[in-house]
Amino acid sequence: MKIICVGRNYAAHIEELDNDRPKDPVLFLKPDTAILLKKQPFFLPDFSNDVHHEVEILVKIKKIGKHIDRKFAHKYYDEIGLGIDFTARDLQSQLKEKGLPWEKAKAFDGAAVVGKFIPKTRFKSVDSIKFNLRKNDEIVQEGNTALMLWKIDSLIEYISKYFTLKIGDIIFTGTPSGVAKVNPEDKLTGYIEETEVFSIKVK
Repeated sequence: MKIICVGRNYAAHIEELDNDRPKDPVLFLKPDTAILLKKQPFFLPDFSNDVHHEVEILVKIKKIGKHIDRKFAHKYYDEIGLGIDFTARDLQSQLKEKGLPWEKAKAFDGAAVVGKFIPKTRFKSVDSIKFNLRKNDEIVQEGNTALMLWKIDSLIEYISKYFTLKIGDIIFTGTPSGVAKVNPEDKLTGYIEETEVFSIKVK
């Protein structure tokens, strides 16, 4: 399986990091080794002093597809999840300044939290799902898929032009505003609507 991540998919997040608004979705990959093991804490890496949380709606692919038309994209997933794209912001900034790839800042071990998945039939529309991240029981990021620049089905159409989607692949659909540094002993809890889907400790 592979993890396909979408950057700059919420206008407010683009603004908070002073990035340019892209004409097309920004894509990058994480290896499966980036997935944080279940019931394990997130250990801050020793190569960064500024790791940020980025909470994101996840989509799990259920069948193989290539060049998927948007009108058929809904047939390729049944479940919606929530996760964190941990980002070593200081390292990412250094790499971007040199025009180098971001993977060291985004794809390191444990950098992808994958929470429990929920059947998409639970939602009236996948284009209007509320979610939030709580740090030490305080809401620090709130989002709604209605605010995505590219909605889920559009992302599947775009991604499948470049990468064959396979069973079990996970799409991280982008983060809303509110990203911030995590510190040792922080507790991070993710909610889709009113359902808790993950809870981790930072070490």
